[in-house]
Amino acid sequence: MLETMAGVPAATKQFNKVAVHLAGHRFMPLWALLRHRGRKSGKPYATPVTVIPTPTTFVIALPWGSGTDWVRNVRAAGTCTIRWKGVDHECTAPTFVDQEVALAAAHGLTRRMLQRRSFPHGFIQLDRRAA
Repeated sequence: MLETMAGVPAATKQFNKVAVHLAGHRFMPLWALLRHRGRKSGKPYATPVTVIPTPTTFVIALPWGSGTDWVRNVRAAGTCTIRWKGVDHECTAPTFVDQEVALAAAHGLTRRMLQRRSFPHGFIQLDRRAA
């Protein structure tokens, strides 16, 4: 399911510069901050993502595809840390899943949004435990 892509839009890159400071805080429950390391450089990175939490996993939409650097880094390492609601979670076992898995995990407004929109690039699911 590894895809090539033209790249993340420039506007998204600019938005991420702001979002990285907001993601992961208690008052932003939809956003989380995913920390990972470069698969070649080992350099630490932080990427804001939208999460669908379950008691044991996080499900994350892949609007730019499975070939983005953060996805490739997490898959190569098999692990990452997600800060959500002010708490760090050690995440493992990155697995590509489809929209049905995301729908089963989602509730309320998030579920209704998922029902109305197609996510052709799918989702990634990560097992989690509080660090």
